[in-house]
Amino acid sequence: MTLAVRAAELALAGAARLITGAQGHWYGCPPKAEQRIYFANHQSHLDWVLIWAALPRELRATTRPIAAKDYWQATPLKHWITREVFHAVYVVRQRSDDQDPLEPLLEALAAGDSLVIFPEGTRGSSGVPQAFKSGLFHLAQQVPQAVLVPAWIDNVQRVMPKGEVVPVPILCSVTFGAPIAGPAAGEDKRAFLERARQAVVDLEAVAA
Repeated sequence: MTLAVRAAELALAGAARLITGAQGHWYGCPPKAEQRIYFANHQSHLDWVLIWAALPRELRATTRPIAAKDYWQATPLKHWITREVFHAVYVVRQRSDDQDPLEPLLEALAAGDSLVIFPEGTRGSSGVPQAFKSGLFHLAQQVPQAVLVPAWIDNVQRVMPKGEVVPVPILCSVTFGAPIAGPAAGEDKRAFLERARQAVVDLEAVAA
């Protein structure tokens, strides 16, 4: 890690804590150096920044957020920050039929990294997560050794609502829940995704 990257990491972590409080609460799942897939509700561009800032520093280097390539590579600064500081895994939202959207995620997992994903796919406008898309199911099937950790992000939609570019200082938190099991024998995709979504929804009461 270069001095510039280290300075940027410290500055961004400090800014995230200053603006949001970046409080991490661990229930049934302490922070641990193991391969994980953190999956959470999605309401703001700051969601994965908040999770990143809430993690212990030693876990950040191996925990990579999923970032939309068109948005996070739109300017040299955003591209540099997401590439060098957050080590983001870029995904293409508008892709051709022959592109596997999970390929970059599977490559990151094959390298031993952990991921932060938002199974809703797009940001919601209400407090209740939308139905989860199939990516989490396929990742859990193909990388069964990765521990699946639900997380509930609280209040961040008020920090940077959809369409806004300037964050507003408001206390936020991330509640990490107990890991869930991967798809069971005979459990179909829809049932697993609803079980995973419910694990996230249940954390709202814990966070309150």
